[in-house]
Parts: sequence; structure tokens; C-alpha cells
Amino acid sequence: MNFHFRYLRAYLKALFKLVRWPNLILVLLTQYIVFAFIVKNRETEISSFLPSIAFFILSVGTLFIAAAGYIINDYYDIKIDLVNKPGRIVIGRIITRRQALLIHSILNFSAIGLGLFLSWKVALYFAACAFLLWLYSNYLKRTPLIGNIIVSLLTSATIWIISLYYRENDKLIYIYSLFAFFISLLREVIKDIEDTKGDATYGCKTLPILIGVRKTKIFLYGVLILFAVLFLNHFKSFHGLNYILLILLLYLGFKLFWADKQKDYTELSLFCKWFMLAGALSLGFV
Repeated sequence: MNFHFRYLRAYLKALFKLVRWPNLILVLLTQYIVFAFIVKNRETEISSFLPSIAFFILSVGTLFIAAAGYIINDYYDIKIDLVNKPGRIVIGRIITRRQALLIHSILNFSAIGLGLFLSWKVALYFAACAFLLWLYSNYLKRTPLIGNIIVSLLTSATIWIISLYYRENDKLIYIYSLFAFFISLLREVIKDIEDTKGDATYGCKTLPILIGVRKTKIFLYGVLILFAVLFLNHFKSFHGLNYILLILLLYLGFKLFWADKQKDYTELSLFCKWFMLAGALSLGFV
């Protein structure tokens, strides 16, 4: 009995690690913040901040698609991860490759089913995301920049789907979708620098491998400058947010300049996650 309990606990722990549960919580928090402060029109009643059944279904579907995406990504990246992150590998150790594919399929079809419960547009959106995540993991991830852009678009789509379902055309939704796109693009390219060793070993043609780390950093500074021009201009009437955003961007640029080791890029990647959450939280002050 104790053996089965220990095995089940180890299996569930491995499964949660595989689907990157902290990232899923970040997605859920971001969607809830958008729902609470934009869809509910910032009403002051406590009830206005309580999620509806439809929002719950929408979020669960989004989390299922994201979790399935992480699984299929690790499924195709086992050899690369043996070089870059050997301690993170789950598939082939506790969870078999066949089990990983089965869980991936169950999550995707469950998400599409939940989408149909809401509307055909949401179901189609979930199906398209599932396909793009598979295509990214199987092929696009190994190409320069295209894979990064696809993942960044899918990240911003977790916010945009709120607008699609609730038919909200609030300008802020599109602004924060764009915000999420830029931060995700920065993070994805930074992760490519972090994983250069394993990617190069197995023939990936990511941006750092194709043009080198130095030129990739120059590209990232270009993205940072474009990001600053777009968003500092938008928040010019919100002086506090403007200053906070500027400080965060300067810090990111400074850290990027001095980044040299793998752990430096790991820290930058984590900072981008917190930056994205901070951006979502700022909705309550705009």
C-alpha cells in the first residue's frame, strides 16, 4: 500500500513538473486580472470580481492547452534537455513517452470540448493553439525567430481570448496582449541563448546559433527600444506607471548587457515572467 502511495505521489509530482504548474498559475492570474478589471468594467461591488462559470471553463480550457503544449515540447526535446537541463527531464523516467502522448491528447481534446460548450469560436481557437504548439515543438522551435514569434503570439492570445468570448473591444485588452507579446518574445530569445549548447549539439538553427550571442543581444535591445517607445507613450498620462515601466526596462537592459553565463540568462527569463505579471497587475491602476 505504501509503495503504491509513494509511486502515485512521485507520478503526480512529475506530472506537475512536466506541465510547469507555476507558469499555469501565472496564466490563470493574468486571465483573472483581465476579467476582473476590464470585462467587469472595474465595478466596485465585490460580486463583480467573482469569476463566472463561463470564465472558469474558458480558463480551464486555456490551462489544458498550455499544459499539453509543455508536454509535447518536452516530448520532442528529450535529447536537447539532456544537455541543457538534465535535472528537469520527466518523460522517459517516471512518465513514459506513450503516457505523455496520451495525457497530451486528453488535455487537448478536453480543452476543445470545453470550448464547444462556450462557442464554436472558442473551440476553434483552442484547436488552432493546440496545432501551433505541436508544430512549434516538432519543427518551428528549431528555426530562427519564427518559433519565438509563434509562442509569443500564443502567449498574448491567452489575454485576447477573453476579448473574443466576452466580445469586449476595450483598447486595454489589445494593449496588454501586445505587452505580453513583447515580453514573451524577449523571454523566448533569452531562453534560446540560455539553451545554445544543447540546441547546437542537435542541429537547431535558433537566432543565437545563426548570428551569435552578441548580435542576438543587439536584436533584443532593438525589441526593448520598440517596446519602450510604444508603451511609455501609451502610459504618458499615468506618471507612476511610466516611471515603474522605465525602471524595469532599464534594469532588464542592464542585466542583459552583463549577462554572460547560463545562470544569468535563467535569471533574465524569470525576471520576464514577473515583468509580465506586473504588467497585468497594473490594469487595476489604469
